Amino acid sequence: MADSDTSHHLPRLLPDAVHRSVRPGTALLRLETTHAREGILDGVWWPRSRDIDAELPSLISALTEHLGPITRVGLDGSAWDGLPPRVMVDGRVVHIDSFPVGDDTVLVTRGDRDHFSLMLVPPDTSPDAARAAMARAVRADNVTEAGQILIDTGGDTPPAPA
Repeated sequence: MADSDTSHHLPRLLPDAVHRSVRPGTALLRLETTHAREGILDGVWWPRSRDIDAELPSLISALTEHLGPITRVGLDGSAWDGLPPRVMVDGRVVHIDSFPVGDDTVLVTRGDRDHFSLMLVPPDTSPDAARAAMARAVRADNVTEAGQILIDTGGDTPPAPA
């Protein structure tokens, strides 16, 4: 299968059917709950919009299923349409920290010291670029920072108009 983007050069870690189903609103997780994590990213989130109230609760609910209760989420406030200090998700308060972490990273905290780093794919990223970025980010041996992955895969630029 030949395509015009760079995703065919990246290893496919997920079945093709999963790659085809990746769309805005998807989170891919490679969560290791040990201290000996090898990659620098634990997963990827591709929200549908920059509306934090609409997007964050579903991410937190999905993460809670795999990790247990999430206590904090760190985001770059300038990347979102308003950032409240906390949100209620499934009857629990989750604190939101606004850090200048860059538009490309979400920091998730479980408990006091267990942190997970997710690459944030901008909502307006083309599906091909998003899939390529997501596949690369969740590789266990990935040592490339989120921002560079997005640049390398074209995920940092909006899709061209049709």
